Amino acid sequence: MILVADSGSSKTDWMAYSPEQTLSFNTQGINPYFANAQDVFRILSKNKELSAIADEVKEVYFFGAGCLNPDKHEIVSNGLSSFFKNAFISVDHDLMGSAYATCGDKKGLACILGTGSNIAYYDGETVYNGKHGLGYILGDEGSGTYFGKKMLISYLHKTMPSDLREAFATEFQITKDIVVENIYQKPFPNSYLATFSRFMIHNRQHPFIQKTLKDGFQEFIDTNVRDYKNYKNLECNFVGSISYYYQDELRAVFAENNLKIGKTLQKPIEGIFEYILKREGILEKAG
Repeated sequence: MILVADSGSSKTDWMAYSPEQTLSFNTQGINPYFANAQDVFRILSKNKELSAIADEVKEVYFFGAGCLNPDKHEIVSNGLSSFFKNAFISVDHDLMGSAYATCGDKKGLACILGTGSNIAYYDGETVYNGKHGLGYILGDEGSGTYFGKKMLISYLHKTMPSDLREAFATEFQITKDIVVENIYQKPFPNSYLATFSRFMIHNRQHPFIQKTLKDGFQEFIDTNVRDYKNYKNLECNFVGSISYYYQDELRAVFAENNLKIGKTLQKPIEGIFEYILKREGILEKAG
């Protein structure tokens, strides 16, 4: 059995292949900047589907946020190895998975706008990671964390329009103390911040939300896309919930900048799964 995973900070999507069946399921996100090898093992152990097939798995291809750094790569690899004891383990960063899913064998810019954000140039075979992906404090422009922070700050500073502020207060029922505790004293502060971005989806036509989205996507272009000297000639391909749910606003901002967008996928897992099976020569055999 072959297992493929795409992981962000909030959720990990899994797909498994055997000649008899194809399975899909998800677990809590696995990010080695917020979890150690024991945490990885614990997250996997909680999932009944994974536990049921663990001994049958012979190959694991894991693509995850935070896995570019060798030390962080090792954390995930060790956690997976302790759970899938009979399997070959391959760990790579999420941008590589995104490139496989959206670009295939064509060159372009592989972009992520989910809980966090990132970008890299892909030449059709290899991802060339740049200086981005600085995380929720120093980067993550245009991401769920970015927009969640914008919503939260505008609410706490009382700069959010009164009609939206009333709706926000009803939905989240938070105080400054609650926010400070969750961000500075509890684990996964980036995921916590990203939860507040969901408020935008039900109020997306409000001028305040539209301006926030436009400004956020413009900042992503200015601080990420424009760093690549040939960016005007490359398609930007996106994965992640933010780029998927707000693709109309995203495409409008890119069009204003005379930039091209290719694919926008909510979840890259199916594209990654197909790419891996083709690469391993399995998809043709299965067909």
